[in-house]
Amino acid sequence: MPRRVKRIVRRVAPPDAKYGSVTTAKFINKLMLRGQKATAEHIVYNALELAGQQIDSNPAEVLEQAIRSAAPLLRVKPRRVGGATYQVPVEVEKDQGRALAMKWLITSARARSGKSMEEKLAAELVDAIQERGATIKRRSDLHRMAEANKAFVHYRW
Repeated sequence: MPRRVKRIVRRVAPPDAKYGSVTTAKFINKLMLRGQKATAEHIVYNALELAGQQIDSNPAEVLEQAIRSAAPLLRVKPRRVGGATYQVPVEVEKDQGRALAMKWLITSARARSGKSMEEKLAAELVDAIQERGATIKRRSDLHRMAEANKAFVHYRW
């Protein structure tokens, strides 16, 4: 175990080329497969344009709204106390919540049946903004589980 506690320095990701948004750049990196960044950028930008047309909004704001509505506030962590394992509800940090929301949006879009990834991702973003779809269901299931295990909140440390 280290003798002194070091501060973790978070590296700031460079913003994306089209919108100048760090969130969009992180989303592109999460979507990327096998290092094909240009393909991931193409998919994300076209999906944002499609979603922006569907809800009559600025494409740069579409991703922010979808992530904001899909990010969880609570989650459960297993804690072992006296031979029993309890699911203890804990609050999710802002950065971790945004990362979970991005991951859930991408996996839900990939699981959809549809024509192209651009259309599937656009549909998932629109569903997240309108508080429906697989991503929102996942968030609500997580919140429901945290609410059900509220009795074990005193095991949080």
